[in-house]
Amino acid sequence: MQKVIVFTDIHLVPEGQTIIGLDPCARFVQGLAHALDNHPDAARVVLCGDLTHNAAPPEYARLRAALDTCPLPVSLMLGNHDRRAPFLAAFPDVERMETGHIQHHADIGGYRLICLDTLNEEAEDTHSGWLCPARLDWLDERLAEAGDRQVIVFAHHPPIETGFKGMDWIGLKNRAALIARLRAAGNVAQIVSGHIHRTIQGSAGGIPVAIFKSPCHQMPMALGYQDPSLSIDEPGAYGLVLLTDDGVIVHSEDFSLPPRNAQIYA
Repeated sequence: MQKVIVFTDIHLVPEGQTIIGLDPCARFVQGLAHALDNHPDAARVVLCGDLTHNAAPPEYARLRAALDTCPLPVSLMLGNHDRRAPFLAAFPDVERMETGHIQHHADIGGYRLICLDTLNEEAEDTHSGWLCPARLDWLDERLAEAGDRQVIVFAHHPPIETGFKGMDWIGLKNRAALIARLRAAGNVAQIVSGHIHRTIQGSAGGIPVAIFKSPCHQMPMALGYQDPSLSIDEPGAYGLVLLTDDGVIVHSEDFSLPPRNAQIYA
C-alpha cells in the first residue's frame, strides 16, 4: 500500500494578515507537520490548488519557505486564486506544458497520478475553471501512456455539481468534456478535487470523486445559497489517499482538533 497526502485551498496571505481571523500559513504548517508525523511513509504530497489567496509574490514566497524542509516530493497545482506568472517566478523549476500550463504526472507503483491545471485567468467571473483543448489533449496522452496502471486525476475544480449554488456557479465550466475523456480512457479509478472547502463524495460518469476540506477556513453547510465567499471556522483538514492492490481508499483527517487519546472500549 502507498499513501498520498493531499492539501487543497491553502490560501496563504502575507505575513500578519488573516482570513476570518485564521492564519492560513500557521494552519498549513500545523497540518503538514501532522501529516508527516503520522504518515512519514507517504510517497508524495499533492497541493491541489489555491496555494495563495491573492497570487501575490510574498504569498508564494511563504509557501516555498513552508515546503523547504518537506522530505517528500511535492506536486504543486493551481486553483482559481492563483496566477501562473507569480507562481512560476517563485517555483521556476516546476514541471509544465509547453503552453505554460502547470500539468504533470507521477507514477507510484501500479498507479499514475495526473495533476491538471483548471485555472482560467480569463474567466469573466474570475474564479470558474476551464480546460482548454491543449490541456485536454495532454490529458489524453498521459491516460494512454498509463498502460496497466490505474489513474487518479487531480483537478482543483470538481467535475461535479455539489449543491452549493455559489460554488457550482464558479465551477469547472466544461466538466462534460473532462468526464467524457476520463470515461473513454477506462483506467481512471478516482478523481480528487478541492475548491469547495468541504468534505464531499460524489461520482462523475461513474468515477468516484473526493473533494477535500481546506486546512484553514471551510464552507458552511449552506446548500442553495448563491454566495461563493461564505466561510466558517471549522477544523482544518488534509486528505489521505491510499493506493492498494484492491483499489483506492480515501480518508479525510481533521488535524486542528484538541489532542485526544484513543481508548479501547470493552
